[in-house]
Amino acid sequence: MTTPQDILATHEVRLETSTKPLGTSADALVLGVRHDGELAVPSDVKAGVRRRLTELAERARVSGGLDRVLVVPAPDEVDARSVVFTGLGRGEDDERGENLRQAAGAAARTLRGAAETAVFALPVASETEVQAVAEGIGLGAFNYVTQKSRTASEADVPLSAATVVVPKNLGKTAKDAVIRAAHVARAVRLTRTLVDLSPDTATPEFVAAVAITAAKGTKVSVEVLAEKELTRGGYGGLLGVGQGSVNGPRLVKLQWSPARAKKHVALVGKGITFDSGGLSLKPPASMMTMKSDMAGAAAVLSTVLAAAALQLPVTVTGWLCLAENLPSGSATRPGDVLSMFSGHTVEVLNTDAEGRLVLADGLWAAGQENPDLLLDIATLTGAQMAALGVRTAGIMGDDAARERVVRAASRAGEPAWPMPLPEHLRPSLDSFVADLKNMGDKYGGMLVAGLFLREFVPEQRGRRIPWAHIDIAGPSFNESQPWGYTPKEGTGFGVRTMLAVAQDLAE
Repeated sequence: MTTPQDILATHEVRLETSTKPLGTSADALVLGVRHDGELAVPSDVKAGVRRRLTELAERARVSGGLDRVLVVPAPDEVDARSVVFTGLGRGEDDERGENLRQAAGAAARTLRGAAETAVFALPVASETEVQAVAEGIGLGAFNYVTQKSRTASEADVPLSAATVVVPKNLGKTAKDAVIRAAHVARAVRLTRTLVDLSPDTATPEFVAAVAITAAKGTKVSVEVLAEKELTRGGYGGLLGVGQGSVNGPRLVKLQWSPARAKKHVALVGKGITFDSGGLSLKPPASMMTMKSDMAGAAAVLSTVLAAAALQLPVTVTGWLCLAENLPSGSATRPGDVLSMFSGHTVEVLNTDAEGRLVLADGLWAAGQENPDLLLDIATLTGAQMAALGVRTAGIMGDDAARERVVRAASRAGEPAWPMPLPEHLRPSLDSFVADLKNMGDKYGGMLVAGLFLREFVPEQRGRRIPWAHIDIAGPSFNESQPWGYTPKEGTGFGVRTMLAVAQDLAE
């Protein structure tokens, strides 16, 4: 039986730095290959060793494309069993960090079962690039074994230790960058693990228990509202979505609030631990991956914990809107009207448009604390994937808040694109019998969902709280083959962006 403690015991790579040209003795030496095929060997490597490595790369006809990795036996001049050539890709200067992250991640993933220790001598020139490489290692080495009945086979064992070669002039800043990277990678791995868990384990109650367990020993406070408290408080969205399941809904509030904080960001995550569609039942093929419908809540949980670990000087509050959407005799019916926490009434025309209902309660609750910025993150619409594909998130909201999130995503290396909230679509949400209905126009579904959520962003002192919505339906779950530092299934998308937003707000 899987416990919350099991979830937190994910594999970690021990990361350190070295100013030696090729690091220390290790099982593998990782070198970068530029897009034109040139080998990126550290400048202070001895001429004879440089020549030998270059000859080896030329003979192997290595590629500099991203996600192109080749492992060959190491020459005698190198203190390692193998040399790993990893492509650095092509891109502008502002893409260097993400390319390094992808290159390091692809190498770390390839080394699973082939090496316990590795030296990453990639071409880093700044603290930011050192952090990117270290993050790539920590993310690429992820391996989900939580629910396997046996210990991992040798072929599954990831790296246990990695050394990042850094320029001598970076000194302590490089070590600090690696420490930050370890915290970020740990947060992303926790998100992935929660998303990968089977839905019979990851119920709303279980995810709430993980939050409580993870916060122990930290300065993160946790409050959990179960069904009785939700009923007493009038959280009609959460209750309406969860009433068809024997696993009742939960609203979990986590908060990191350092004494020196001057700003406050609130994060609201959709946490549908399994989405059958309810009585508006999904086709079987569309239901198989619906354990991933809680990726937003998982990302919020991990982000708050990481903000505390990183000691960010900003208050970060997370709201996990957890429910299981199942059909039964007690489930919400199409045509039912729910009374929301905000006081709005909503006509439910499609029970498979449930994420916006739980988020509506979470947004209104988060807004009562008058944060400086209110973000929600959710696997909300299939329309997001139709518009932007499976690797790019859609960002909606107030102009300034939306652009802040897009810029943060770019710095973090998570693809995101700004999307509009056209006012001509808003009337399609008007209901004849209630204040709103949960479905609008057939076309522009991602935008209609964003407009629905906007109705539940409170005003404080005569103005709406700055708000942005992040739709991660595509990038939160990888149904194809692993690539770069991204594994199959849960990706952990959104954690790095939200941390970057929090850091930005603190500055």
